[in-house]
Amino acid sequence: MNSKLTTQTYALAKERYAAIGIDTEEVLEQLRNFHLSMHCWQADDVKGFEVQAGALSGGIQSTGNYPGAARNIDELRADILKAKSLIPGSHRLNLHEIYGDFQGKVVDRDEVTVDHFRSWIDWGRENDTLLDFNSTSFSHPKSGNLSLANPDKGIRDFWIEHTRRCRDIADEIGKAQGDPCIMNIWVHDGCKDVSVNHYLYRSLLRDSLDKIFSEDKANMKDCIEGKVFGIGLESFTVGSHDFYTAYAAANGKIPTIDTGHYHPTESPADKVSALLCFVPELMLHVSRPIRWDSDHVTIMDDPTQELFSEIVRAGALDRVHYGLDFFDGAMNRIGAYVIGARSAQKCMLRALLEPRELISRYELEDRHFEVLALMEEAKSLPWNAVYDEFCLRSNVPVGDAFIAEIQAYEKDVLSKR
Repeated sequence: MNSKLTTQTYALAKERYAAIGIDTEEVLEQLRNFHLSMHCWQADDVKGFEVQAGALSGGIQSTGNYPGAARNIDELRADILKAKSLIPGSHRLNLHEIYGDFQGKVVDRDEVTVDHFRSWIDWGRENDTLLDFNSTSFSHPKSGNLSLANPDKGIRDFWIEHTRRCRDIADEIGKAQGDPCIMNIWVHDGCKDVSVNHYLYRSLLRDSLDKIFSEDKANMKDCIEGKVFGIGLESFTVGSHDFYTAYAAANGKIPTIDTGHYHPTESPADKVSALLCFVPELMLHVSRPIRWDSDHVTIMDDPTQELFSEIVRAGALDRVHYGLDFFDGAMNRIGAYVIGARSAQKCMLRALLEPRELISRYELEDRHFEVLALMEEAKSLPWNAVYDEFCLRSNVPVGDAFIAEIQAYEKDVLSKR
C-alpha cells in the first residue's frame, strides 16, 4: 500500500472513529507508548551461549528445525535488530541469563556477574533498546525436577545464589540504562507422578524466595511466574498460580501472567482485574497456547484480544509490563518475531479504540442489548487503517510489505548459516 493511499484511508477512519467519540491521534500516541519486551530466545530456540550448554530441559520444549537459527551472540543481535526494524514503535529486549557474553569461557550459573552482560548493556544503549532479564533454572546438570524447592540444601543453595546474582545483574542493567530492569523468576519445579510432599516443596520454595529477595534493589523490579505443569512434570507444580499470587500479594512482588500457563478452560484475561485489586503491577508473557503451553506465535485470536481489552478497561496501561514469550523453530524466526509483535500491537490498538466509556455506561444502566451491539460493531470499525498509519509514521513496512523484506533477509543472511 502506498503512503498516499494509507494517509487517505486513515483520514476516513479518523472521521469514522470521531463519530463515536474516539480521538485516533490520542490513541496513536498511546500506542507509541506501548513497549513490548521482545524475547531473545525466539532467535535460537532457547539454546543460549553457555560453553557447557546441554540439551533443553526443565519442562519446556522447542520444536522445529527451520534453517537459519542464530548460532552466536552476533547473529542473535543481528536477527533482533532486523525484526525490530519491521515492527513499529520502540521496544525492549528480554534476556535469559544463559545469553550472557561468556567469551568462550565456562561460567557456571552461580558465578555469573554483570561483567558477562556489559556488552549487552552497551548494545542496548547503541541501539536505543532497554533491557529486561530472567534467571535460568532449566537445562543444567543441577536442574533435575526441583531447583529452588529441592530438599537437597546444596542444590537449593546453588539456585538461590544464581538467582541472587541475576537480581544483581538486573539492578546494574537498570542503573546503567536509567530505567528499571524487569526481572522474571520462573522455575520448573514439580513432580512427574503422584507425590505427597507438596507442603514441604512449597515451604522450601517460599524460604528460597525469601532469601533471594532479602536485599532491596533500587533499579529493578521482581516478577514471579506460575505454571500449571511442565513436560515430564505433569503431576504437580510447586510454583502454581495460587502460590505465586499469594506470595506476590504478601510481599509486594509482581505476578507474571503467562498466557500459556493455565488450564485451557481458564481465561488469563479474567485474572487481570482480579490481581490488580491486590498487587501494584503485572507482567505479561504473551504467547499462543494450543491445547496447552505450546508457545505458538502470538496472533490476533480472541484470548489475546480480551487480555489487552481487560487492561485498557481497567485503566491499567501504566501498571502492566508487556513481554512476548514464544519460541517457534518451525518457521522463519524473524518472521515469527514480526508476526507476534505486530499482532500484539494490533490487539492493543483495538482495545484502545473501543468506545469503552459509552459501553460501560450502558452496562451500568442495565442496557445489555446496547452493550453487546456496540461491542460487536466495534469489531468491524476500520482499526486496520489506524494501524497502517502507525506503521507509516514509524517508517516500517505497511501491511504485508514486511514479508518481502524477511524473505530477502533469509536469502541473503539466514540461508548462509
